[in-house]
Amino acid sequence: MKNQAVRKKRTLIVILALLAIVLTASLLYLETYYHADEAALSVFASPPEGVSIEHIDGTGYVFAPEHPEAGLVFYPGGKVEAEAYAPLMASCAEEDILCVLLEVPFRLAVFDMNAAEGVRELFPEVSDWYLAGHSLGGVMAASYLAKHEEAFDGIIFLASYSTVDFRDSDLGFLSVVGSEDQVLGWKKYEEAKANLPATATEVTIVGGCHAYFGSYGPQKGDGTPGISPEEQVNQTTDAITNLIKGGNP
Repeated sequence: MKNQAVRKKRTLIVILALLAIVLTASLLYLETYYHADEAALSVFASPPEGVSIEHIDGTGYVFAPEHPEAGLVFYPGGKVEAEAYAPLMASCAEEDILCVLLEVPFRLAVFDMNAAEGVRELFPEVSDWYLAGHSLGGVMAASYLAKHEEAFDGIIFLASYSTVDFRDSDLGFLSVVGSEDQVLGWKKYEEAKANLPATATEVTIVGGCHAYFGSYGPQKGDGTPGISPEEQVNQTTDAITNLIKGGNP
């Protein structure tokens, strides 16, 4: 009996030790992420003329033009600090698009696919709404859209794709990718095109990379960009604006 009790105690100790290792490894993984760089943080210190920035607890940042013509709810990429997308959000706001940059748990949208819930109700003056997301954020935005198609006019994927079938949808669909992106799973991306309607539009930014949709420095495994971060943001803004305002991206 004594030996059996000793074995049980040792087994329990081993199990607890393994759990501690797993927990520590998980916490280290979740707390290792890409930080917004100085260029992104400078946007908060000095927003573009005519654009105000407000933080809403439990939601994220609002980049508001004086006279918004439409709204955009943005899901950040996986393990990327939300603030890193400030340059893109501010650039879109300059085009009279009210942008809501979501904050998600552990910087992983998979932990809060419904982060966009209730955002539209905060801005009743805006009637047309779009979803958007970078990388993993775009995948989660599409999953949210699948259950709320009636609430939105379209979705924008930045180096991302939909795992949900939208082939029969009449919403606006736009995919923007960088030609030098080596982080995006291109095989999955090409396969996922079958989930989009025939009217979906794709824009390839020549020289663009995965990380330059945000502003957080180089991303591990990414390709070598052939353009500046500012140029990629400008071209991305143009594509988004053209979709939302009814043009041809």
